[in-house]
Amino acid sequence: MFADKNVGNAKAVTVTGLTISGADATNYQLLQPTGLTASITTATLQATGLSAGNKVYDANTTATLGGAASVAPIGSDSVSVGGAAAGVFADKNVGSAKAVTITGVTIAGADAANYQLLQPTGLNASITPATLQATGLSAGNKVYDANTRATLIGTATVTPIGSDSVSVGGAAAGVFADKNVGNAKAVTVTGVTIAGTDAANYQLLQPTG
Repeated sequence: MFADKNVGNAKAVTVTGLTISGADATNYQLLQPTGLTASITTATLQATGLSAGNKVYDANTTATLGGAASVAPIGSDSVSVGGAAAGVFADKNVGSAKAVTITGVTIAGADAANYQLLQPTGLNASITPATLQATGLSAGNKVYDANTRATLIGTATVTPIGSDSVSVGGAAAGVFADKNVGNAKAVTVTGVTIAGTDAANYQLLQPTG
């Protein structure tokens, strides 16, 4: 047996229980084996109890965590959980069931040194598109011409998050709700599109109002 249960290298091992017998056994005093050493290496301790929440695209990789980290040490070992758990997505982009990596969970207590802590694993969450409102267009008045086409003025623009690369394109078209004469008639705009490295992270809203 080891002198104690704790992790260590080349720890002394005491041997007991060997006996001798036979016609001449009483002429001897048996010495148990000596000089034995062996190492006790750390056991792995998996942290669990955390979950990752879905979020709307915000141009960063930060993941919101829920729950509380916990561990299940061996027997009655004294190990407590601490630290400041942090979660990050592999990248900032929109996607379903994206892997979330956890860091920052720690352990303490009388027996903590006997364990190698494994951060929580297997967490997944989704990043859904952010809405991106197109602006910059206005509709011009017109004389009745028996159709619903509206003339648009200005240039469509968008304001993505931070330094995201999103450009505006397409062919904007405006239509009145009907062809009839009226004041301050609503004009619906279609045809504005977005492109660029980060465009897939957004849901474009056509100009309104």
